[in-house]
Amino acid sequence: MTRTVARAIVDALKELDVRHVFGVVGDALNPLTDAIRTTDGIEWIGCRHEEAAAFAAGAQAQLSGRLGVCMGTVGPGSVHLLNGLYDAAKSHAPVLAVCGQVPLAELGTDYFQEVDNDQLFRDVAVYRATVTSPQQMPRMLESAVRAAVTQGGVAVLTVPGDLGEQEIEEDRSVRLAPDRPVTRPDDPALAEAARLVNAGSRTTLLVGRGAREAREEVLRLAELLAAPMVLTLKAKEGFEHDNPYQVGQTGLIGNPAASHALDGCDTLVMLGTDFPYRDWYPSGCKVVQIDTRAEHLGRRIPVDAPLAGDVGATLRALLPRLEATTDRSHLDDARSRFDSWTEDQHRLADPRHDRRWTGRLRALVDNRDHDVRPEALALAVDRHAADDAVFTSDTGMATVWLSRFVTLRGTRRLLGSYNLGSMANAMPQALGAQLWDPDRQVIAFCGDGGLSMLLGDLMTIKTYRLPVKLVLFDNRRLGMVKLEQEQAGLPEFGTELDNPDFAAVATALGLTGIRVTDPDALDDAVRQALEAPGPVLLDVLTNPREIAVPAKPTVGQGWGFAIAKVKETLASDRD
Repeated sequence: MTRTVARAIVDALKELDVRHVFGVVGDALNPLTDAIRTTDGIEWIGCRHEEAAAFAAGAQAQLSGRLGVCMGTVGPGSVHLLNGLYDAAKSHAPVLAVCGQVPLAELGTDYFQEVDNDQLFRDVAVYRATVTSPQQMPRMLESAVRAAVTQGGVAVLTVPGDLGEQEIEEDRSVRLAPDRPVTRPDDPALAEAARLVNAGSRTTLLVGRGAREAREEVLRLAELLAAPMVLTLKAKEGFEHDNPYQVGQTGLIGNPAASHALDGCDTLVMLGTDFPYRDWYPSGCKVVQIDTRAEHLGRRIPVDAPLAGDVGATLRALLPRLEATTDRSHLDDARSRFDSWTEDQHRLADPRHDRRWTGRLRALVDNRDHDVRPEALALAVDRHAADDAVFTSDTGMATVWLSRFVTLRGTRRLLGSYNLGSMANAMPQALGAQLWDPDRQVIAFCGDGGLSMLLGDLMTIKTYRLPVKLVLFDNRRLGMVKLEQEQAGLPEFGTELDNPDFAAVATALGLTGIRVTDPDALDDAVRQALEAPGPVLLDVLTNPREIAVPAKPTVGQGWGFAIAKVKETLASDRD
């Protein structure tokens, strides 16, 4: 029994338990999409933009740990996939992109819409190839899938439009990609790491997403060493809840307690993290780093004991070699600072804050229009969201408020463009997440700049009746860029957005739209939005002047902000 190239690809995807393929239909993809149409158990999800399709596929890959799949047709359709695929690549998500191409005989002739996909995806893909003969299948597909799964990255397989309907002479099923091997360092490396840790007295752990499967071992390490645990944003998932050692995040979105825990340590143990911001690392301490990717070891900070291996397997071998720390003052100090900071933040997020005399004075300076404070919105969502909700967040201020006020308790999950830092990721990632688990609550923290960039895929959410809840921080600004400009002493420029009534737009598109302008109506509106059936867009007008103070504000940042405000006032007076 022979099969077409398209049928072989789709059969293999079904065998790999791929349930959804995201993309935009087009002529070069017609054999593939027709094969999907006639295959039970795998569904074509027609998006309005291929970038949204790639983000959605990457979201499913990150949530499930299995292969995500998207498709783009010849030329521009494939180009549109690129940004979402970069996000998947930098998140180490296994994603297969199947791209259409001009007819085989026209390759290399600068044919209409011809793009060299192998060159285009050279930087983003761990595997890329163009099928030029039916006899290459399904071996070439096997190679693509195996590379994506074992290396945790993007594979791009290009199929010319006239090749999909050709028959394969060799008829066999695709070989499933193997799981990644679990490795640990050798005994001499473990002994050296143990010697360094045992010689210290104030150890701090910096924990990343790569340690997520080793929660039990990481908590045992923190207890044994009386070590405060600083979390990267992606490590909130899995380590924030029920953890007496964690002290939140560091960096620009972090808090003073985490910064103090790092600066005050004599030994830093990095677990499954490639935290990129070198200015936030401590100096003058010994450093032990555990990571499955050997190329990550020592590239952010000099490392005294680099350990290449799985975090869980490595800690299970390392823990018996470590001595217990009896002095808990380093941990207790960090936790006390963190608890105080958290109480202060929640006080500011209380909707009644601006009615107290201190809040009224503050509002005269930074919230004269009495808009909803974004802190209050984030905390209200945290209060009413399900304990198994999946959160996504747009890059920028929406992520800041989520990081500070949403606790990933229970089995909550978190997705964002936290390595690439793209705009417009939250809504399409929520789309993919909701299809991954239709019965689970999915909440997207959207910025108005990000949402409007891929606004068309609200129609995809409506078409497939996905009950996604879109929480829009509508500050009429590119808020993070505004803050960056002001901290550098520059007046705000180019960041203001002429927004529509997004709730009315959502209603016109067939979603439930709710608009909030009164802080006193916030809590009821959030509860209503999260309890409503079907997709909801909650458009909340938030204060555009809100400032997120970094963990270690500098004098230079303060002066820059003051100078920027003077310049903005002068410009406003001239207007």
